[in-house]
Amino acid sequence: MGMSSGERLRAAVAALMRLTGDTQASLAAVLGVDQTQVSRRQSGTAAWSLDDCDAIAAHYGIDVLDLLAGPTRACDALPADHRRTVPGRRAAADEPKGAPR
Repeated sequence: MGMSSGERLRAAVAALMRLTGDTQASLAAVLGVDQTQVSRRQSGTAAWSLDDCDAIAAHYGIDVLDLLAGPTRACDALPADHRRTVPGRRAAADEPKGAPR
């Protein structure tokens, strides 16, 4: 059996945080809660509310259905201007074809 809806949502939030460089504290500020509440939601000891999902999706500039679909779809939907850039590192699309990584 696949992931539950809660697991899929937690994985999507974690993946978006990694891709954007957000921390639990910065996401907590967006949601108007403290970092420990985000931690509890991410660990599964508390549930994300639908209002949380709406706020998270709006923060990342994606549709809430993309967020709920899981990490792959959420990250694919993330606009390029929301992605963290690592200095000195080019995106895969910028690499010449056949170039070693």
